[in-house]
Amino acid sequence: MSDTTQHKGPRLNRRQSIQLGAASAAAGLVAARPGRLAHAEDPPTGPSTAPWMMPLTVPVPKQTVASLSPEPSHYPVAGEAGRDPHQTWTGAAPQKLYTIRVKEALHSFHPQLPTQTIWGYDGTFPGPCIVARYNEPCLVRFYNEINPYAVGYGSPEISVHLHNLHCASESDGFAGDYWSSVRYGPGLTRAGQFKDHLFMNHYAGFSTDPAGIGDTREALGTLWFHDHRLDFTEQNVYRGMAGLYLMFDELDSGNEKDPNPLALKLPSGVGQYDIPLVFADFLFDKSGYVYYNPLIDNKGHLGNKVTVNGKIQPYFKVQRRKYRFRLLDASVARFYEFYLMNGTTSQNFTYIANDGNLLPAPLTMNAVRLAPAERADIVIDFSKYPHGTRLYLVNRLLMKDGRGPEGLSSRGEQLLRFDVDTDPMEQDVSQVPARLRDLPPINLNDVVRTRRWEFDKDNAIWTVNKKIFDPEKAAAVVKRNTAEIWELRGNGSWHHPVHIHMEEVRILSRNGVPPPPHEQGRKDVIVLKPDERVKVFIRFRDFTGKYLLHCHNLTHEDHAMMARWDVVA
Repeated sequence: MSDTTQHKGPRLNRRQSIQLGAASAAAGLVAARPGRLAHAEDPPTGPSTAPWMMPLTVPVPKQTVASLSPEPSHYPVAGEAGRDPHQTWTGAAPQKLYTIRVKEALHSFHPQLPTQTIWGYDGTFPGPCIVARYNEPCLVRFYNEINPYAVGYGSPEISVHLHNLHCASESDGFAGDYWSSVRYGPGLTRAGQFKDHLFMNHYAGFSTDPAGIGDTREALGTLWFHDHRLDFTEQNVYRGMAGLYLMFDELDSGNEKDPNPLALKLPSGVGQYDIPLVFADFLFDKSGYVYYNPLIDNKGHLGNKVTVNGKIQPYFKVQRRKYRFRLLDASVARFYEFYLMNGTTSQNFTYIANDGNLLPAPLTMNAVRLAPAERADIVIDFSKYPHGTRLYLVNRLLMKDGRGPEGLSSRGEQLLRFDVDTDPMEQDVSQVPARLRDLPPINLNDVVRTRRWEFDKDNAIWTVNKKIFDPEKAAAVVKRNTAEIWELRGNGSWHHPVHIHMEEVRILSRNGVPPPPHEQGRKDVIVLKPDERVKVFIRFRDFTGKYLLHCHNLTHEDHAMMARWDVVA
């Protein structure tokens, strides 16, 4: 692993580092958790916890700050990690400025479990929720306040990725761009106390649009940010590094009372009737502490309890009206299949967005499956249920290891209870129109090349095209403002949720067959089932620099199932 530090000594090649990484991480666990040593053993059985003991924690919008000191600049400023210059700097910092402090803090997953240490954005899990608008740039200054010499699992160096904003590479959170106050990765030139991420919030295609706006059909709504530190993404995300970033525009305006005739008027008010739901599973030992053992296997780390917005089996009181829920699978390896249950009967809901992309038209569904990093926006109309009704969001998907889903349970596990509590204080004027957001066209005449990416296991190491990830070498070089077809191949009996940074793709086929309706829109996570071949159409617009393609089973990613691809002018 290429890394810049003051310490000298023998250097391992990357394959040796990966093979030995699990052992070194486990050694750190001894220091982090005295009395609870991590041995190569079966996962522990966690303690029982009573359901519905606390309300759902509802994210609220993060507030801006008036100024930053030192003032942001095109180039790194004093105290900042040595990033590349901002590609889209306009001569002054954006008006919207944020600070997020990545730090250690105490967190309670459940009243019957001990309070324990996490690493979180602003010290919370989930982290803060930034609410942004298209064509309103913002700058986020991330401070790394984790002890740079911290022991235990995870790495005190960080690299924040905003999944999946169309943004410049220096703000994308490349795996090799990690940093702390004393150490930095091969993509940077120095360590730092903080790093500025500039998010222009442009629609894709803005650089070739005479109006400088881009294609409004390229908008996303539900995004999230998480750590992407080389070799330690799984462990840092597992320690709590996940936050939310929601985007709005004229169409999806975030105002159900919007007088603009173009506005969709979907259920609105982040934290009121527009509710993010972040699902993440954790492995608890018999004492009730979160447990991590890299020696169990490298298939995919699964927990024995699922949290919703950081709590185990919370309840949420709802009014008899429509709500928009933004479901995010923030687990490191677990897939889910969610059902809305009223007693033993599954209920229909309205599916409106996949991976943050509004569909052309809503779909009526009674289940939604998510792989790690996938998102789904759904609308539930609680006006159909009388006061006192209790509905449950249930995961019925069976999964015993990181190989992938194995089928459905007849009953499943109740994760969240909805209590139909009161009538709305005013008339519900929100709606779900018959048309949502049109799709941009797929012009195959623009395709300049077809590439193949094979996701496989090679001598117990996860690979892409038979190679392990090298942060300093591009596996592909593409020309800016061109288009290609990428064929993603999953070899063997594994599921791989493949994430492509910076650009949304369109699925052309799965094993030669058109995708199902909910996958016919734009996506940034493409699930490869065992021995499956998926063809996607992808463009490379506006920015140059280094980006990533990887499996979002984070165990696989950290065991080198990742590739760098560069965009050149």
